[in-house]
Amino acid sequence: MITLGPVSSVFPETSCAVPELTELAELPAERRAHALALGVDTVRCAEGAGEELTVAAAEQALRRAGLAADQLDALLLVGGRAPRYLMASEATRLQHRLGAERAFVAGVGELGCASISAAFTLAAGLLRGDAHCGTVLIVAAAAAPTRFRYRAPMTVLGDGAGAVLLSTAKTGRYQLVDHLVRSDGKYSDLFRIDYRDLPHRDWREECADEATYSFRLAVESRKRLSSMNSELLDRNGLRLHDVGPVLMQNLSAGAFSFWAEALQTRIDPACRHNLAAYGHLGSLDVLVNLEAAAAHRTPGDYTLLLNSSPVAAWSSTLLRRLPDREYEGIEL
Repeated sequence: MITLGPVSSVFPETSCAVPELTELAELPAERRAHALALGVDTVRCAEGAGEELTVAAAEQALRRAGLAADQLDALLLVGGRAPRYLMASEATRLQHRLGAERAFVAGVGELGCASISAAFTLAAGLLRGDAHCGTVLIVAAAAAPTRFRYRAPMTVLGDGAGAVLLSTAKTGRYQLVDHLVRSDGKYSDLFRIDYRDLPHRDWREECADEATYSFRLAVESRKRLSSMNSELLDRNGLRLHDVGPVLMQNLSAGAFSFWAEALQTRIDPACRHNLAAYGHLGSLDVLVNLEAAAAHRTPGDYTLLLNSSPVAAWSSTLLRRLPDREYEGIEL
């Protein structure tokens, strides 16, 4: 059995109210109105301290698990989309700062918000395929890649960092029951930043075709996730009503309404709460939502965790809540 947890999340102290973001004054009126209608009240702003947050999140997860860094078998970093340096290794730098000398280390990316889902796949493969691997720490960073936090026509970006331990020991909040990840390269550069010949201040994340994002990709995503959910649940002898409210990433209040109708299910209230408080956190969204929802799930309950990105990539993860007694003696 593979367990997932503890989960940790760390956020900057600086909180920015969305209506007060200076960039909104630069937007046309209809764009500004859209940004203010997404359901995001505040975002956290790291102001260059992203690496410190990442280290803090990893250390917090290890402390909660009662595990020393040099006991880790593997460390996977889901990095930000704009690394500080080209050619350098953020993953091995994190390894060094933690003191995880004996861990296998890798960076996982290229799938946008769903990169953490790919990290789940890699972690599960290591735990199932390597008899010497019993603990994998996944660390995810979230930092706006440009000075513009409004990602039109999708969401508002916040900063933070998180980590989760996957293990063969029965020490987590959830059992990782089953997991699927799919992708489609037709949308590989739908969102992009042209950066090579521009100073950082002028970087801007742009959608190459908003109609494709809003309609074609939305239809594709609905088909993909519906099919993946059916496949995942069927092969585990379950139906959608067996898993309760679905957890997913946080983009906008409108997106939650779309997915509730498209998938004919309920979206866990934790998602809306965290969207309002933190905005969109990329790969970190699903960890923050999963931990927030854990308090309301009964041991034995199944949870369906959905993730997607405009790359495009989609994931569906089936989890089962474990008893809290397995956390006795651990600081939460």
